Amino acid sequence: MHTNKLKWMTKFEVIFLTEAREFLLLLDEKSRDKIIFNIDKARVKSVNELFKKLKGEIWEFRTLYNKTYYRIFGFWDKTDSVRTLVLTTHGIIKKTNKTPEKEIEKAENIRLKYFELKNKSTNGNKK
Repeated sequence: MHTNKLKWMTKFEVIFLTEAREFLLLLDEKSRDKIIFNIDKARVKSVNELFKKLKGEIWEFRTLYNKTYYRIFGFWDKTDSVRTLVLTTHGIIKKTNKTPEKEIEKAENIRLKYFELKNKSTNGNKK
């Protein structure tokens, strides 16, 4: 019952793409659990410290746990009239105050490829 209630309260669904899943699996269980907890919290309540726009269409889920800064990059897909998605691209352990530009570019490249493939499959299904 609790999970159904939470599902109705969430603002978006999160889809973990391959590199984001692999990043999480490399972490210890407690760190991974904290990141997932923060992502779930961001899905219910707008908290800029947990989910923040970086640049252009790229956002990041932010977690500080045991003096370590974790970032999971992602982007929105609002093309479905029923579901709003955030697709996570990959993650890093942040070592400096500034988010490395190459990580934002990597997320943007994955976003562009995702929508290119999605548009091809959508347009390919129309007759």
